[in-house]
Amino acid sequence: MACLYDPIVVIRVALVDDQALVREGLRGLLQNGDDILVVAEASNGLDAVRMVKSVKPDVVLMDVRMPQMDGLEATAQISADPELAGCRVVVLTTFEMDEYVFRSLRAGASGFLSKDIDPEELRRAVRVVAAGDSLLSPSVTRRLISHFVATGSPGPTRPERLAVLTDREREVMAQVAGGLSNAEIGRRLSISPETARTHVHRAMTKLNARDRAELVVVAYETGLVRVGHV
Repeated sequence: MACLYDPIVVIRVALVDDQALVREGLRGLLQNGDDILVVAEASNGLDAVRMVKSVKPDVVLMDVRMPQMDGLEATAQISADPELAGCRVVVLTTFEMDEYVFRSLRAGASGFLSKDIDPEELRRAVRVVAAGDSLLSPSVTRRLISHFVATGSPGPTRPERLAVLTDREREVMAQVAGGLSNAEIGRRLSISPETARTHVHRAMTKLNARDRAELVVVAYETGLVRVGHV
């Protein structure tokens, strides 16, 4: 009788950092797991864009400050390429609330990580992003939005973009922008976490948002939420 088993789905990761030592360290940490494989590396944003187009990894860990092309521009180019729609970019930062974090999310990043992250947390983060979720915990989302407000980022634009959403989807999206998880949204709106998740995904689909991180950006840029919402 044939033995039935579930094959391990390997997550293909690319590393982008101008420091070889950092790339070596990340590679060693990631490949401790059977389900993660580092398939390519680059030392600047320009090479990163070329590499990603060629290799098409599932996840890219992207540094920000690099020569020739920085991580923000590289992230924007990767995120804008329809052939790379399945590729998720996670920005690596020296400090958790690095000044480039919100700009990274605007550019299309699915989240951000501190370079001193715990090894197991790093592997978990890669799995989360590869599964299609954003790497923004509710607490981090709240701090991110506070940072966005405090730095006086550009005001809301194109509120008509939200016309495709139902009232309930707008309501749920506003809660996402407030940093709430699906369970917290469910409790606040008296719906189940599964229903909250459904509304979140419908909003993402209608707005062509890659993940929850982009929903947060859109919520502020369209004026759905404003200062004092959080």
